[in-house]
Amino acid sequence: MRDLQLPQTVTAAIEGANVPPLPQVLLRLIQQLDDESSTIDALATIVSQDPALSARILTAANSAAFYRSTPASDIKSCVSLLGTRMVRSMATCLAVKRLFDTDPGTVAVDLTDFWRHSLLVAETSRAMAAATGYPHPGEAYLAGLLHDVGQLVLTSSLGEQYAWLLSQTGDEDKLIELERASLSTDHCEVGTWLADQWRLDSGLADALLFHHASAEEIATASNLPRLVWFADALARGVSGLAPFEELAATLFGTDSGFDTGRILARALDHVQVIATAMGVAARPEADDATPQRTLPNVTILAPATAPHEADRALAERIRDMAVMHPLQQDLFELASETELLNALRESARILFELPRMGFLLIDRDSGELTGGDIAGQAAIFRQTRIPRGTDAGLATRAIAEREVRSSFDDARPSRESLLDRQLARAFGSEGVLAVPMVGKRRTVGVMLFALGHTDQMRLKRRTPWLLNFGRIGGVCVEAWQDATACRKQAEDEASAAFRRQARRIVHEAGNPLGIIKSYLRILDQKLPENSDVRHEIDVLRDEIDRVAGIVRRMNEVPTPTGTTTSVAVNALVRELLALYGAPLFGDKGIAVTSRFGDDAEHAACDPDSLKQILVNLWKNAAEATPRGGRFDISVLDGVVQNGRRYVEIRMEDTGAGMPEEAIRNLSFPDQAHSSADRGHGLSIVGSIAARIGCRITCRSKAGAGTTLSLLLPCVQVS
Repeated sequence: MRDLQLPQTVTAAIEGANVPPLPQVLLRLIQQLDDESSTIDALATIVSQDPALSARILTAANSAAFYRSTPASDIKSCVSLLGTRMVRSMATCLAVKRLFDTDPGTVAVDLTDFWRHSLLVAETSRAMAAATGYPHPGEAYLAGLLHDVGQLVLTSSLGEQYAWLLSQTGDEDKLIELERASLSTDHCEVGTWLADQWRLDSGLADALLFHHASAEEIATASNLPRLVWFADALARGVSGLAPFEELAATLFGTDSGFDTGRILARALDHVQVIATAMGVAARPEADDATPQRTLPNVTILAPATAPHEADRALAERIRDMAVMHPLQQDLFELASETELLNALRESARILFELPRMGFLLIDRDSGELTGGDIAGQAAIFRQTRIPRGTDAGLATRAIAEREVRSSFDDARPSRESLLDRQLARAFGSEGVLAVPMVGKRRTVGVMLFALGHTDQMRLKRRTPWLLNFGRIGGVCVEAWQDATACRKQAEDEASAAFRRQARRIVHEAGNPLGIIKSYLRILDQKLPENSDVRHEIDVLRDEIDRVAGIVRRMNEVPTPTGTTTSVAVNALVRELLALYGAPLFGDKGIAVTSRFGDDAEHAACDPDSLKQILVNLWKNAAEATPRGGRFDISVLDGVVQNGRRYVEIRMEDTGAGMPEEAIRNLSFPDQAHSSADRGHGLSIVGSIAARIGCRITCRSKAGAGTTLSLLLPCVQVS
């Protein structure tokens, strides 16, 4: 069931809910992240052992900032998409968030029993999937792990209200009745709503929705909901059902033939192994007739004597410095501005339960405040450009005063900013919270959050944390911008030095080329009118002009694309082969055979670029072919591909073959890394071919030679 509708009050409460993980699992994840040899598989294994961590990773990976056409629907894919730095940042924030929840009057949650039950259902679902031939046991595991995630979300978002419901019963079926009476929904629907937000497969979402259906109802569902329902019933030891072997036969086929008791025992063993590794206390022994509790245990922390104001402020400052430093270190390690801003989004979501936010950054050149170049934001951020010194509302006031500002501040200007109203409308919220991003030397921008009246009351005591969070973000963005500016300056200086050197080369090479061309002119005048050599001299002069053009282009940025003309390919190849055939092939004992047409069709390309491609490829073939080898070249007119006509130049040698790196340089010239002349020449060929629309295919085998095909588009006849 997609787009499940929940009561608006519940939806508003759970949107920013901070689902708490089991602390032992969170600690293990942080330890694993600190291990430099850690792998994505290892991290995904730990995350997949806790429903709260899995929910958090699924939420981040399927958010707008990481949007993909195909949603990330398994934990390993999500961890891989986010990257270890993002997962580290999220784990650090979850650890910091636990400090918020130790204040008197807050709900304390013991997730041990809930965690054991969720993990047991996950392990049992996977084992049942294997036993019944279900083709996706990993999907069954994830569905089992998350089947009760709605309880976590409601515990986090509704606090004391949901804690009271949990205190009234230890039975999940009874809890469903209490939830519906009090909330007009239940944890099954809340979990399904989350799965829909993550864009998970509808079958997996249905498994969450139907896991408290009756035995008669679940028999009519598809395989995955039946697997999770049965695993949950088996793990809870639900009374009143037929013997589990009979029930399994009814749900999965009369010839299933598997031992449900053995499956459950093995799943319990797996859970105990994981619990021991995580340092979770052993489950106390219980009478077989007494069902184990599977719900979160919640209590309200008793009020304590308030400390002296100065002591409280000092303690918060010390705690602030102690816990925020690791977050800042993690943010410093991120590799790009996009990755950094995404990490700040997730950090704000975890630390302050603020799920909707955006950034406006100060342009270093113009001083404008804008969000135009930042991905994953509402359109209003991309459209906003505020000139330096303009008072445009909360964003500019927060920057000017270097203080947290909101729509609900006591001292507000008499005239409301229309930009603030636009931002609130874009967020779908009552107001806006602005947190300045202050770096070490300058303010770099502002974070803007959706804010309601209830959020304002909750965050009022956390204003110092918000301000310091903004400073951390500002310092990290400033450092990244400074590093980027330094790299650009270094690149500009290197580019300027290269251009100076290129100008010297152009000047020095131009002189001898001009002298050679003048000498050829004198030689031409001394030859008889009917001499065949005069044509070869004309070809030489054309080649000198082409080489001079290549040298001149060293001093031009960007490289010009050349002029597309109608080229008689057969004639061009004949002339080029007459000039280069002997020095490249003949003098090395390589036999050359050629087959030419009559230029019935001309190619649409730049002739000088085509000559440069051919000379590079011929030089490459001559170097690879031993004495006594063969080089064949042919030109074919009228080749048709996908309805378009081409002239094909086909070349074949009997050389040593082309190595994989050389082929990559030819096919992907922008990724060429070889410093060898041969590899560099092929990357040049690939770049020129892409520029003039020439399609090159290569077939090569070590010791058996290379065949190259060049397809040049024909001139279109109107």
